Parts: sequence; C-alpha cells; structure tokens
Amino acid sequence: MLRLLREPLHRTWIVLIIATSVTFWLRADGVVGLAAGAGTLAIAYLKGRLVVLDFMELRHAPPVWRGILEGWLLVISVALLGVYWIGLNDFHRV
Repeated sequence: MLRLLREPLHRTWIVLIIATSVTFWLRADGVVGLAAGAGTLAIAYLKGRLVVLDFMELRHAPPVWRGILEGWLLVISVALLGVYWIGLNDFHRV
C-alpha cells in the first residue's frame, strides 16, 4: 500500500475515492441546506481540479491553459451554487 502512495496519480486517485465517499455519505444521510449543498459543490470543485491537473496533465502546462480550465471550473461551480441557493430560497417561500 505504501508503494502506491509514492506515485502522484495513485495519491490523486485515493483522494478522489475519499472525496466521493464523503459526498455520498453527506447526501445519503439526508443532510440538506445551503451548507450541505456548498460542501458538496466544493468537493466536486476539488475533484474536478484534481482531474484537470493530474489526469489531464495540466499541472505543468502553460499558465494560460491552466487558467482557462480552472477558471471555467470555478465559474461553473459558482453558477451551480447560485442556482442551488435560488432553488432553496424559492422552495422555502412556497
């Protein structure tokens, strides 16, 4: 097992598995609200960033390419959080 942790891609894969397990646990327990949604989206952002940097091999790419993909990921995450927040507010008004 320790030999696996020496490889960066293996460490990333383990982090992705743990992050997926945490989000599954968070949502399967029925946790709701803005904090649960924000936590889930933050973990999704982290996972997306790890995939972009390590599996798409952009960690050592020119800054413009990293900026484009990480910026896109951030914009989408913030937009999803905004939509989630609006949905929670509309749901509580009814």
